[in-house]
Amino acid sequence: MRVDKPRIEPLEAEQWSPAAQEIMQPFVSQGRVFNIFKTISNHPDLAKRWMVFANHILGKSTLSVRDRELVILRIGYLCQAGYEWGQHVVIARQAGMTDDEIRSCKTGPDTPGLNELDTLLLQATDELHADAHVSDETWAGLLKHYNTQQMMDLVFTIGQYNLVSMALNSFGVQLDEGLPGWDV
Repeated sequence: MRVDKPRIEPLEAEQWSPAAQEIMQPFVSQGRVFNIFKTISNHPDLAKRWMVFANHILGKSTLSVRDRELVILRIGYLCQAGYEWGQHVVIARQAGMTDDEIRSCKTGPDTPGLNELDTLLLQATDELHADAHVSDETWAGLLKHYNTQQMMDLVFTIGQYNLVSMALNSFGVQLDEGLPGWDV
């Protein structure tokens, strides 16, 4: 974690405004009231609009869950977003990723033994993080595996989780109980 305590306090249910209660209802009903959502409940208007986009990326994207999690873990690692890393290690494991595959998100596209697509996905993530641009070579390689919508979802997924990592790090969102740290 970049900071050891929240800069923006996560609000508990009794502190939620009526607008925040509305935003938080789906999470409460699913039993998933994570610190990220309790923190963003401080700004219900922002939360409402951000969640539309976040829901597309996390649930309606044309990327496979595994490919999505691979790039989310990589951008989370590149941004040193401990909260992002911990949440998505859990999701990646639920999607069937092994710990070796998860660890490849730390070592990146030069990890020995990666298949071509994983190498390209990690390379695209590195390039977007470093230069806000996917190189022609990486783009051409990805086009062998992905259609136009998948290419768009890939760039938006990496961008979304870069943004989320910035927010988590800056707001000081702390790990929820039971989330793994960097030691995967």
